[in-house]
Amino acid sequence: MRLVPLTQRQAKAYIAEHHRHSGVPQGDVIRVGIEVDGELRGVGMAGRPVARGLDDGRTLEVIRVATDGVENGCSMLYGALKRAAKALGFDRIYTYTLADEPGSSLLASGWKLDAELPARETWDTPSRRRNTAKRPTCAKKRWRIDLTNPSTAKQSDEPSVPLGE
Repeated sequence: MRLVPLTQRQAKAYIAEHHRHSGVPQGDVIRVGIEVDGELRGVGMAGRPVARGLDDGRTLEVIRVATDGVENGCSMLYGALKRAAKALGFDRIYTYTLADEPGSSLLASGWKLDAELPARETWDTPSRRRNTAKRPTCAKKRWRIDLTNPSTAKQSDEPSVPLGE
């Protein structure tokens, strides 16, 4: 198993075929694939944070990770995206999982739970119209890694939003 570079078109095609609950993202900043014996077995994409309040120009969000079930594939993709973001000078990186997903791959690659977010009725708003067909509205968990030197980063074990009881 090895990491491989991908075009955005290749990554989007793989996500469209393999991601189980979200649609294809509009764009990205970085992307990486996993290849086994010449066959693409997983894709990870990171881009600007979807939450406008987190989009400060120094933060990335892993917007999609999908595999065909290749063992340790998700952990490998999360780790590669984290390292690439750090190499490019980003300060932090976030990602989200559905509330019922354990986050094992994230924990294995060094992420910390940052917040538990409540379910939403819809993602569509008058100021920002959205097609909500492939946007889960259930409760989510937000995960975070600070990429800068821990002695200078605002890093804390305390979540930025209180976690559930």
